[in-house]
Amino acid sequence: MQVTETAAAGLKREFRVVVPATDLEAKVNARLDDLKGKVQLRGFRPGKVPVAHLKRLYGKSAMAEVIEDAVREANTKIVTDNGYKLATEPKVVPDDGTVEGVIEGKADLAYKVEIEILPPIPLADFKTIKLERLTAEVTDPEIDEALQRIADANRPFVAKTEAAEKGDRVTVSFQGTQDGKPFEGGSAEGVPIVLGSAQFIPGFEDHLIGIKAGESRTFGIKFPDAYAAPALAGKDATFAVTASAVEAPGAVTVNDDFAKTLGLESLEKLRDGIKDRLQREHAGASRQKLKRALLDQLDERHKFEPPPSLLEQEFNTVWGTVEGDLKAQGRTFADEGTTEEKAREEYRAIAERRVRLGLVIAEIGEKNNIKVTDEQLTAAVMERARQMPGQEQQVWDYYRNNPGALAGLRAPIFEEKVVDFLVELAEITDKPVSREELFKEDEA
Repeated sequence: MQVTETAAAGLKREFRVVVPATDLEAKVNARLDDLKGKVQLRGFRPGKVPVAHLKRLYGKSAMAEVIEDAVREANTKIVTDNGYKLATEPKVVPDDGTVEGVIEGKADLAYKVEIEILPPIPLADFKTIKLERLTAEVTDPEIDEALQRIADANRPFVAKTEAAEKGDRVTVSFQGTQDGKPFEGGSAEGVPIVLGSAQFIPGFEDHLIGIKAGESRTFGIKFPDAYAAPALAGKDATFAVTASAVEAPGAVTVNDDFAKTLGLESLEKLRDGIKDRLQREHAGASRQKLKRALLDQLDERHKFEPPPSLLEQEFNTVWGTVEGDLKAQGRTFADEGTTEEKAREEYRAIAERRVRLGLVIAEIGEKNNIKVTDEQLTAAVMERARQMPGQEQQVWDYYRNNPGALAGLRAPIFEEKVVDFLVELAEITDKPVSREELFKEDEA
């Protein structure tokens, strides 16, 4: 086997590989000789089938397997001998018109292999990173507010004969049409709607104010321009609605008895549960802001050109999402206050940052032997399965049979472990803030 580097530019490398036909022939004969003792053919005793006869029957398939092994061996040799880390899988380009001759054993295996490598990534001193961790205590007013939301959600409703008012619950059946024809998703039976809750498209609930049980109404509605279903976005529709029940909200006394209706032994236990949930929300928001600040510092401290193919793949993924969202909302770049050219530039910068950070995180993990254990991966699969009651086995089989899907679960776990490692090294200062500031969205 002869391997010669023929080009090197930036992160791209090109090699020419030649494997003599005699070497391929020897490997094919060895493979067929091994097959001779295993195959059973009519007219031949076991182990006595002539290699020449086997070659006529299986020669081409054996040669194809030998060629595949030779290409894999050559690619591995190139990577190992040069200490490369590959950005993408090698691209093999056979010489024109030689494939058939190689399969028939009449020509050398000669091809070009194009590879793209990862750049060296000198890691920063992570002990010099300084971060501010926002923290917020859970206050009694927050618990009271959350408790009131729970009470409102569990408020009893009592049937009334009077006309429906805001806050009442109206149970309706409806049929929507466009140009006199029903449309998909435009009809339903026995749907309870709390008037003023904004459950339905804007204007729908307003038309139910004043309706009584047994009454029917027909009215027109225009779907929002940004409606999730593109076929309906911005379109006019007519709804024929019949109310089967009108109910007024009843009073709720928030006490121990109310807590027991929720499966808790006392109001104190309910408040404790609410406080625990709010503390977890605070901790999650604090973690996300700390992680974002950490990633910003990693980005500032590691500037290098990412592999073009990885950047292009990431940009295409991001851009596809952007275009899909705009199309679903029926909006244009002009509606977003920009142009397609400017948007492409902005999202390419985002894609470049994501690729760089991904490579930096991978390098940190490799250098510090950070790994995702089988137990952690299994726990992640089980958590996904729990989220789909009744389909646990299908979820389990899906991840077991799809390495790509399993890698998609492993990646975020690995990233969080690297973040934990870096947080331990960095200098962290806690900063108490209000809940509003903790949950405030960053403009960036």
